[in-house]
Amino acid sequence: MKKLIIFLLMMLPLGVFAQESKIAIVNTQEVIQAMPEFATMQKQMADMEAKYKNEMQVMNDEYTKKYSDFIAQQDSLTENIKMRRMQELEDMQQRTQNFIQISRQDFDKKQGELFAPIQDKLKKAIDEVGAEKGYIYILDPQIVLFKGNAAVDATQFVKAKLGIN
Repeated sequence: MKKLIIFLLMMLPLGVFAQESKIAIVNTQEVIQAMPEFATMQKQMADMEAKYKNEMQVMNDEYTKKYSDFIAQQDSLTENIKMRRMQELEDMQQRTQNFIQISRQDFDKKQGELFAPIQDKLKKAIDEVGAEKGYIYILDPQIVLFKGNAAVDATQFVKAKLGIN
């Protein structure tokens, strides 16, 4: 009886190694770029960027005109008016810098707001594929340092779950 227990204990590790470990990879970048929501997000971000560029161009044109007028008239201006116009130019530069900073923050915030549902949808699809196929791990190949032949590429399963090709 003792020998049987020892034999079973020795065979137990072999049984663990005989089981197939199911590890899959999903190229999340490829899936995200194929999602229609991503194309919509890119369009909205491009529109937002165009609006900010137009506003920036208006501000730059206004500054350039005021600066040119100042340079052309500076010899005929009194010292008080000259100082006031120089202050106006400095204020315009400050407003431009503030606009750039705020527009970058708005752009990043909007991008985060639009991208979060895309990430959530992808995560849900990956979770569902993992559960359906019985994978232990699903990894992104951009992060994996080594991929053996036994790893399954589940990208097509996730795309199918999302209804994209």
